[in-house]
Amino acid sequence: MSTSRPAHSRQTADAVRPVVLTAFRIVVGLLFACHGAASLFGVLGGAKGGGTVPLGQWPGWWAALIQLVGGALVLLGAGTRVAALLCSGSMAYAYFTVHQEHALLPLQNGGEPSVLFCWAFLAIAALGSGPYAVDRLLTRRPLAASAEPAVRPTSAV
Repeated sequence: MSTSRPAHSRQTADAVRPVVLTAFRIVVGLLFACHGAASLFGVLGGAKGGGTVPLGQWPGWWAALIQLVGGALVLLGAGTRVAALLCSGSMAYAYFTVHQEHALLPLQNGGEPSVLFCWAFLAIAALGSGPYAVDRLLTRRPLAASAEPAVRPTSAV
C-alpha cells in the first residue's frame, strides 16, 4: 500500500502554492506594518497600549521604523527578500535583548510574536515574494519562472 498522495492532490497543492505564498507575505507584512504604525503614530492602540515611541529612541523607535517600512515593503512585495531578512533580524534582536532575559521560553517571556515574526520573515526571505508582487512588475519575469526551485538537484552519474 502506497503512502504517497494521489497525483491530483499534489497538483492541487502545487497550483495553490503561489497564491498561499502571496497571501502569507501580505498578511505578515500588514501585521508587521501595523505594529510600526501603532508605535510611531499612536494609532491602532498606540505603543504598549497608548502613545508613541519617542523620536529616535534606541531601540524602540528604530524597531518601529523597521516594522513600518519593512512591513510595507513585504506587504507590497517590493525588495521582499532584503526587507524580510531585515525584519527577521530585527525580531531576533528583539527576542534576545528584550524577552530572553525574563525567561528561557517564548511562552514564559512574552516573546511569541517576536519569534513568530522572526521565523515568518525568514521563510519569506528564503521563498521570495511569490508571483503577485511589485518585484515581479519591476523585473517582468515570466510567471512560470517563479514556480521553479532556486536550486535544482543534480544527479550523480
